[in-house]
Amino acid sequence: MILGFIKSNFPGERRVPLLPEDIKDFDNDLLIEEGFGSLLDIEDADYERMGCRILPREEVFKQAKAIFSLKLIQPIDYPFIQNSQLIIGWTHPYGSGKSFMDNQAKPKGLVVVDLDNNSPEIFYKNEVCKADIPQGVLYRNSFYAGAAGAMDALLKYGLIPDENKKIAILGSGNVAQGAFYAISKFTSNVRMFYRRTMPTFKDTLDSYDIIINGIEIGPKDEPIISLEAKKRLKNGTFIIDIAADAGNAIQGDHFTELSDSIYKEDGIYYYVVPNTPSIAYRNVSRILSQQLSHYVFKKDVTRFTEIRNQNTKGIL
Repeated sequence: MILGFIKSNFPGERRVPLLPEDIKDFDNDLLIEEGFGSLLDIEDADYERMGCRILPREEVFKQAKAIFSLKLIQPIDYPFIQNSQLIIGWTHPYGSGKSFMDNQAKPKGLVVVDLDNNSPEIFYKNEVCKADIPQGVLYRNSFYAGAAGAMDALLKYGLIPDENKKIAILGSGNVAQGAFYAISKFTSNVRMFYRRTMPTFKDTLDSYDIIINGIEIGPKDEPIISLEAKKRLKNGTFIIDIAADAGNAIQGDHFTELSDSIYKEDGIYYYVVPNTPSIAYRNVSRILSQQLSHYVFKKDVTRFTEIRNQNTKGIL
Protein backbone atom coordinates (compact mmCIF):
# COMPACT_ATOMS: atom_id res chain seq x y z
CA MET A 1 0.00 0.00 0.00
CA ILE A 2 1.06 3.61 -0.49
CA LEU A 3 1.68 5.00 2.98
CA GLY A 4 2.07 8.76 3.35
CA PHE A 5 3.76 10.55 6.25
CA ILE A 6 2.76 14.09 7.13
CA LYS A 7 4.34 16.37 9.71
CA SER A 8 1.94 16.63 12.61
CA ASN A 9 0.79 20.22 13.13
CA PHE A 10 -0.65 19.49 16.56
CA PRO A 11 0.38 22.36 18.89
CA GLY A 12 3.91 21.86 20.20
CA GLU A 13 4.56 18.60 18.31
CA ARG A 14 8.23 18.14 17.36
CA ARG A 15 8.76 14.37 17.27
CA VAL A 16 9.85 12.71 14.03
CA PRO A 17 8.27 9.24 14.06
CA LEU A 18 10.25 7.72 11.17
CA LEU A 19 14.02 8.03 10.74
CA PRO A 20 15.75 7.00 7.50
CA GLU A 21 17.95 4.38 9.20
CA ASP A 22 14.86 2.41 10.26
CA ILE A 23 13.45 2.06 6.73
CA LYS A 24 14.44 -1.51 5.89
CA ASP A 25 12.48 -4.03 3.80
CA PHE A 26 9.15 -2.23 4.16
CA ASP A 27 6.18 -3.76 2.36
CA ASN A 28 4.67 -0.28 1.86
CA ASP A 29 5.62 2.39 -0.68
CA LEU A 30 6.44 5.54 1.29
CA LEU A 31 5.52 9.13 0.51
CA ILE A 32 7.16 11.69 2.80
CA GLU A 33 6.11 15.31 3.21
CA GLU A 34 8.75 17.88 2.35
CA GLY A 35 10.80 18.81 5.42
CA PHE A 36 9.48 15.86 7.41
CA GLY A 37 12.73 15.38 9.35
CA SER A 38 13.92 18.99 9.46
CA LEU A 39 13.62 19.33 13.25
CA LEU A 40 16.25 16.62 13.57
CA ASP A 41 18.36 18.07 10.73
CA ILE A 42 17.38 15.20 8.45
CA GLU A 43 17.41 16.18 4.79
CA ASP A 44 14.73 15.09 2.31
CA ALA A 45 17.52 13.43 0.33
CA ASP A 46 18.17 11.09 3.28
CA TYR A 47 14.66 9.69 2.86
CA GLU A 48 14.99 9.58 -0.92
CA ARG A 49 18.10 7.42 -0.57
CA MET A 50 15.93 4.90 1.29
CA GLY A 51 13.46 4.73 -1.60
CA CYS A 52 10.89 7.29 -0.41
CA ARG A 53 9.24 9.89 -2.61
CA ILE A 54 9.17 13.46 -1.29
CA LEU A 55 6.02 15.48 -1.98
CA PRO A 56 4.21 18.61 -0.78
CA ARG A 57 1.71 18.00 2.03
CA GLU A 58 -1.41 18.19 -0.12
CA GLU A 59 0.06 15.74 -2.63
CA VAL A 60 0.81 13.23 0.12
CA PHE A 61 -2.87 13.30 1.10
CA LYS A 62 -3.90 13.04 -2.54
CA GLN A 63 -1.68 10.13 -3.56
CA ALA A 64 -1.47 7.98 -0.41
CA LYS A 65 -4.04 5.31 0.40
CA ALA A 66 -2.98 5.48 4.05
CA ILE A 67 -1.85 8.52 6.05
CA PHE A 68 0.32 8.48 9.15
CA SER A 69 0.02 11.53 11.38
CA LEU A 70 1.62 11.07 14.78
CA LYS A 71 -0.97 13.23 16.52
CA LEU A 72 -4.57 14.09 15.72
CA ILE A 73 -5.07 15.58 12.25
CA GLN A 74 -6.08 19.22 12.63
CA PRO A 75 -9.10 20.91 10.98
CA ILE A 76 -6.90 22.84 8.52
CA ASP A 77 -6.16 19.50 6.81
CA TYR A 78 -9.71 18.18 6.74
CA PRO A 79 -10.29 19.26 3.11
CA PHE A 80 -7.35 17.07 2.03
CA ILE A 81 -8.63 13.85 3.60
CA GLN A 82 -10.08 11.49 1.00
CA ASN A 83 -13.02 9.17 1.43
CA SER A 84 -12.09 5.68 2.66
CA GLN A 85 -8.49 6.58 3.52
CA LEU A 86 -6.69 4.70 6.26
CA ILE A 87 -5.54 7.04 9.06
CA ILE A 88 -2.89 5.89 11.56
CA GLY A 89 -1.67 7.72 14.65
CA TRP A 90 -2.62 8.87 18.13
CA THR A 91 -6.18 9.85 17.35
CA HIS A 92 -7.83 9.56 20.81
CA PRO A 93 -11.28 8.64 19.40
CA TYR A 94 -13.00 8.71 22.79
CA GLY A 95 -11.38 11.95 23.97
CA SER A 96 -9.82 14.87 22.12
CA GLY A 97 -10.36 13.11 18.77
CA LYS A 98 -14.11 12.60 19.15
CA SER A 99 -14.88 15.61 16.96
CA PHE A 100 -12.57 14.26 14.26
CA MET A 101 -14.32 10.89 14.43
CA ASP A 102 -17.78 12.44 14.23
CA ASN A 103 -17.05 15.06 11.55
CA GLN A 104 -14.46 13.31 9.37
CA ALA A 105 -13.93 9.63 10.06
CA LYS A 106 -17.54 8.47 10.07
CA PRO A 107 -18.90 10.64 7.20
CA LYS A 108 -15.90 9.85 4.97
CA GLY A 109 -15.75 6.15 5.85
CA LEU A 110 -12.20 6.37 7.17
CA VAL A 111 -10.51 3.39 8.77
CA VAL A 112 -8.72 4.82 11.82
CA VAL A 113 -5.92 2.98 13.64
CA ASP A 114 -5.46 4.52 17.07
CA LEU A 115 -2.05 3.79 18.60
CA ASP A 116 -3.18 3.84 22.22
CA ASN A 117 -0.32 2.33 24.24
CA ASN A 118 -2.58 0.06 26.30
CA SER A 119 -5.17 -0.86 23.68
CA PRO A 120 -4.37 -0.20 19.99
CA GLU A 121 -7.66 -0.38 18.09
CA ILE A 122 -9.15 0.00 14.63
CA PHE A 123 -12.24 2.17 14.15
CA TYR A 124 -14.64 2.23 11.21
CA LYS A 125 -17.91 4.10 11.52
CA ASN A 126 -19.57 2.44 14.54
CA GLU A 127 -17.31 -0.60 14.61
CA VAL A 128 -14.23 -1.18 16.78
CA CYS A 129 -11.74 -4.05 16.85
CA LYS A 130 -8.26 -4.69 18.19
CA ALA A 131 -5.25 -3.90 16.04
CA ASP A 132 -2.44 -6.44 15.66
CA ILE A 133 -0.04 -4.23 17.61
CA PRO A 134 1.15 -5.53 21.01
CA GLN A 135 0.16 -3.55 24.05
CA GLY A 136 2.83 -1.44 25.67
CA VAL A 137 5.29 -1.21 22.77
CA LEU A 138 5.35 2.60 23.10
CA TYR A 139 5.68 2.68 26.88
CA ARG A 140 8.93 4.67 26.73
CA ASN A 141 7.02 7.51 25.09
CA SER A 142 4.75 7.60 28.17
CA PHE A 143 7.76 7.45 30.49
CA TYR A 144 9.28 10.48 28.77
CA ALA A 145 5.90 12.21 28.96
CA GLY A 146 6.11 11.99 32.73
CA ALA A 147 9.79 12.88 33.04
CA ALA A 148 9.86 15.74 30.55
CA GLY A 149 6.48 17.12 31.62
CA ALA A 150 7.39 17.21 35.29
CA MET A 151 10.67 19.01 34.60
CA ASP A 152 9.07 21.45 32.17
CA ALA A 153 6.25 22.26 34.59
CA LEU A 154 8.57 22.93 37.52
CA LEU A 155 10.99 25.07 35.53
CA LYS A 156 8.16 27.16 34.09
CA TYR A 157 6.79 27.48 37.60
CA GLY A 158 10.25 28.73 38.58
CA LEU A 159 11.11 25.97 41.02
CA ILE A 160 13.75 23.29 41.38
CA PRO A 161 12.29 21.17 44.19
CA ASP A 162 14.16 20.47 47.39
CA GLU A 163 13.42 18.78 50.70
CA ASN A 164 11.27 21.72 51.79
CA LYS A 165 8.61 20.95 49.19
CA LYS A 166 6.33 17.99 49.84
CA ILE A 167 5.35 16.21 46.62
CA ALA A 168 2.70 13.60 45.81
CA ILE A 169 2.70 11.58 42.61
CA LEU A 170 -0.56 9.84 41.74
CA GLY A 171 -0.29 6.57 39.83
CA SER A 172 2.06 3.67 39.19
CA GLY A 173 2.11 3.56 35.39
CA ASN A 174 4.70 4.71 32.89
CA VAL A 175 3.80 8.40 33.15
CA ALA A 176 3.96 8.43 36.94
CA GLN A 177 7.22 6.48 36.92
CA GLY A 178 8.74 8.99 34.53
CA ALA A 179 7.68 11.86 36.78
CA PHE A 180 9.18 10.13 39.82
CA TYR A 181 12.42 9.52 37.91
CA ALA A 182 12.73 13.24 37.18
CA ILE A 183 11.66 14.58 40.60
CA SER A 184 13.75 12.13 42.63
CA LYS A 185 16.93 13.64 41.19
CA PHE A 186 16.31 16.72 43.32
CA THR A 187 14.49 15.59 46.44
CA SER A 188 13.49 12.54 48.44
CA ASN A 189 10.40 14.27 49.83
CA VAL A 190 8.18 12.46 47.33
CA ARG A 191 5.44 9.92 47.88
CA MET A 192 3.72 7.86 45.20
CA PHE A 193 0.08 6.91 45.64
CA TYR A 194 -1.64 4.09 43.77
CA ARG A 195 -5.33 3.43 43.33
CA ARG A 196 -5.27 1.19 46.42
CA THR A 197 -3.70 3.92 48.57
CA MET A 198 -5.67 6.81 47.11
CA PRO A 199 -7.86 7.13 50.23
CA THR A 200 -4.70 7.95 52.20
CA PHE A 201 -3.79 10.66 49.70
CA LYS A 202 -7.27 12.15 49.86
CA ASP A 203 -7.06 12.29 53.64
CA THR A 204 -3.76 14.18 53.50
CA LEU A 205 -3.94 16.16 50.25
CA ASP A 206 -3.82 19.47 52.13
CA SER A 207 -0.25 18.71 53.23
CA TYR A 208 1.29 18.73 49.74
CA ASP A 209 2.91 21.63 47.91
CA ILE A 210 3.05 19.87 44.53
CA ILE A 211 0.66 17.19 43.25
CA ILE A 212 1.54 15.33 40.06
CA ASN A 213 -1.26 13.29 38.51
CA GLY A 214 -0.38 10.33 36.29
CA ILE A 215 -3.81 8.67 36.20
CA GLU A 216 -6.55 8.81 33.60
CA ILE A 217 -9.95 7.87 34.95
CA GLY A 218 -12.91 6.28 33.23
CA PRO A 219 -16.00 8.25 32.21
CA LYS A 220 -18.01 6.83 35.14
CA ASP A 221 -15.26 7.14 37.76
CA GLU A 222 -15.23 9.71 40.52
CA PRO A 223 -12.53 12.40 40.16
CA ILE A 224 -9.39 11.94 42.20
CA ILE A 225 -9.51 15.57 43.31
CA SER A 226 -13.05 16.91 43.24
CA LEU A 227 -14.10 20.55 43.25
CA GLU A 228 -14.97 20.17 46.90
CA ALA A 229 -11.60 18.60 47.72
CA LYS A 230 -9.79 21.50 46.05
CA LYS A 231 -11.06 23.77 48.79
CA ARG A 232 -8.78 21.93 51.22
CA LEU A 233 -5.61 22.50 49.21
CA LYS A 234 -2.96 24.94 50.37
CA ASN A 235 -3.01 28.33 48.74
CA GLY A 236 -0.41 28.17 45.95
CA THR A 237 -0.51 24.40 45.53
CA PHE A 238 0.84 23.40 42.11
CA ILE A 239 -1.09 20.61 40.33
CA ILE A 240 0.78 19.05 37.41
CA ASP A 241 -1.75 16.94 35.52
CA ILE A 242 0.86 15.02 33.56
CA ALA A 243 -1.77 12.52 32.39
CA ALA A 244 -3.51 15.51 30.79
CA ASP A 245 -6.86 14.02 31.77
CA ALA A 246 -8.39 17.47 31.65
CA GLY A 247 -11.51 17.97 33.73
CA ASN A 248 -11.69 14.35 34.82
CA ALA A 249 -9.06 13.15 37.29
CA ILE A 250 -8.66 16.71 38.54
CA GLN A 251 -12.20 17.99 38.32
CA GLY A 252 -12.53 21.32 36.56
CA ASP A 253 -8.99 21.72 35.21
CA HIS A 254 -8.50 22.45 31.49
CA PHE A 255 -5.86 21.88 28.83
CA THR A 256 -2.93 24.21 28.42
CA GLU A 257 -0.25 24.39 25.70
CA LEU A 258 3.52 24.30 25.83
CA SER A 259 3.65 27.96 24.87
CA ASP A 260 1.27 28.95 27.70
CA SER A 261 1.36 26.00 30.04
CA ILE A 262 0.40 27.24 33.54
CA TYR A 263 -2.66 29.03 34.80
CA LYS A 264 -3.85 30.03 38.26
CA GLU A 265 -7.41 29.67 39.51
CA ASP A 266 -8.71 30.19 43.05
CA GLY A 267 -5.18 30.23 44.42
CA ILE A 268 -4.15 26.92 42.74
CA TYR A 269 -1.69 26.60 39.87
CA TYR A 270 -2.30 24.10 37.06
CA TYR A 271 -0.18 22.56 34.29
CA VAL A 272 -2.24 20.39 31.88
CA VAL A 273 -0.18 20.04 28.69
CA PRO A 274 -1.30 17.09 26.49
CA ASN A 275 1.87 16.68 24.45
CA THR A 276 4.79 16.54 26.87
CA PRO A 277 6.83 13.78 25.12
CA SER A 278 7.59 16.40 22.44
CA ILE A 279 9.68 18.29 24.99
CA ALA A 280 12.21 15.43 24.74
CA TYR A 281 11.64 14.97 21.02
CA ARG A 282 15.22 13.98 20.25
CA ASN A 283 15.04 11.07 22.69
CA VAL A 284 11.52 10.05 21.82
CA SER A 285 11.84 10.27 18.02
CA ARG A 286 14.41 7.48 17.97
CA ILE A 287 12.27 5.27 20.21
CA LEU A 288 9.12 5.87 18.17
CA SER A 289 10.85 5.27 14.85
CA GLN A 290 12.30 1.93 15.93
CA GLN A 291 9.08 0.62 17.49
CA LEU A 292 6.64 1.93 14.89
CA SER A 293 8.82 0.72 12.02
CA HIS A 294 8.81 -2.80 13.44
CA TYR A 295 5.18 -3.04 14.56
CA VAL A 296 3.32 -0.72 12.16
CA PHE A 297 5.20 0.50 9.06
CA LYS A 298 7.16 -2.58 7.97
CA LYS A 299 4.24 -4.88 7.15
CA ASP A 300 1.66 -3.89 4.53
CA VAL A 301 -0.79 -1.59 6.33
CA THR A 302 -3.61 -3.01 4.21
CA ARG A 303 -3.77 -5.57 7.02
CA PHE A 304 -5.59 -3.07 9.25
CA THR A 305 -8.47 -2.86 6.79
CA GLU A 306 -8.51 -6.64 6.49
CA ILE A 307 -8.59 -7.05 10.28
CA ARG A 308 -11.46 -4.60 10.47
CA ASN A 309 -13.37 -6.54 7.83
CA GLN A 310 -12.88 -9.85 9.66
CA ASN A 311 -13.35 -8.95 13.30
CA THR A 312 -15.36 -6.18 14.93
CA LYS A 313 -16.02 -6.10 18.63
CA GLY A 314 -18.67 -3.49 19.38
CA ILE A 315 -20.25 -0.13 18.87
CA LEU A 316 -18.79 3.30 19.59
